[in-house]
Amino acid sequence: MSELIDNSRQRKARLKELILRLHAGEPEELIREELLKSLSQIPYGEVVEVEQELISEGLPESEVLRLCDAHSAVLEGKVDLSGSKDIPPGHPVDIMIKENRELKKVTAQASELLEKMEKSSDVVHKDIFSLLGLFNQLYDVDKHYLRKEYLLFPFLEKHGVTGPPKVMWGKHDEIREMLKGSIAALRIEDISGEELAASAQLLLKPTLKAVEDMTLKEEEIMFPMSLDTLADTEWLDINRQSPEIGFCLYDPHEKWFPEGAEEASLDELQKAGPGILLPSGSFNIEELLAILNTLPLDMTFVDRNDKVKYFSQGEERIFQRNRAILNRDVRHCHPPASSHIVDKIIEDFKSGKESRAPFWIQLGDKFVHIEYFALRNEKGEYLGTLEVSHNVRHYRELEGEQRILSYAKKEQT
Repeated sequence: MSELIDNSRQRKARLKELILRLHAGEPEELIREELLKSLSQIPYGEVVEVEQELISEGLPESEVLRLCDAHSAVLEGKVDLSGSKDIPPGHPVDIMIKENRELKKVTAQASELLEKMEKSSDVVHKDIFSLLGLFNQLYDVDKHYLRKEYLLFPFLEKHGVTGPPKVMWGKHDEIREMLKGSIAALRIEDISGEELAASAQLLLKPTLKAVEDMTLKEEEIMFPMSLDTLADTEWLDINRQSPEIGFCLYDPHEKWFPEGAEEASLDELQKAGPGILLPSGSFNIEELLAILNTLPLDMTFVDRNDKVKYFSQGEERIFQRNRAILNRDVRHCHPPASSHIVDKIIEDFKSGKESRAPFWIQLGDKFVHIEYFALRNEKGEYLGTLEVSHNVRHYRELEGEQRILSYAKKEQT
């Protein structure tokens, strides 16, 4: 039959018919079998057009959302990507695909660990903590979805593509809730083997599959269609705003600019606006960066909503940081075993009960002092938390006095 379906109009009509039959309750297996017989390949743009037409013709978005997984399963491997554009390194789509690669690594690790745990008759709490850590990492996908929702989708809507973004946004929200539910289930104290097995079947495994399925929907349909639709200037706008939301499990290293466009230099950014004025003085952006990165400290700022918003980039680093943690919930940046400590510090800072929380640890040959400070405005309102880490080994070894000029040799660590 495939030779009869030889043009776009007929292909879309056939695909629409099959999706509506799914809507009527016919089994996915039967629909996929008919799809394989009648449509060998479907251009990605036509899949988007059919979704848009179904919504325009009155099929409720909620129903398209319900059918989304079913028709994606039917279409898996049958979407023709031969006409899709090449993706330059560092392009927003390139970054999102690399984030997907990291997400799939984590889902694979979680699936492997779940399989191992299901074969064991005893619940090993170390494995529970490890699995919780993996699901915490997966929740970082929130930033990936936010960049789509607030940067990519508005441009698609300007071009008249409204239905598919709404459907995909609905799937984002479903996955977020599934991840939250999975994390809550894994935090249950003294969870039994039976409870874990039930959670694995009803929630944990479906959540891992939902995260992976979304990467397929993006790479087979949404991204190729977006590349065809948006202009380079629009992608550049998305590129420049992306760091404000943050990245998912991946820190971009390659920079992309359309032909003829150049990265704004630090000097240009400084000329674009006034310096930073404070009650006791002022400095420009370049000077501020130099000050923050020269201090022999690691500093990380977490805002009032518990999101990581800034970290210093000095030479004397104690804990490694990369931009993938920006806009991430601070609880997900710590091992599960210590998340209750983070919760307690934030709770005490927000309530006003405490304003400082010091710790010190031996880290290899370093003696590290770590202190958390509550940041408040003049009214005493909580603004966030500043984490300051400092290798104080050198200070503990000081003796006597040094009153003459003597330059210290840089330590080799």
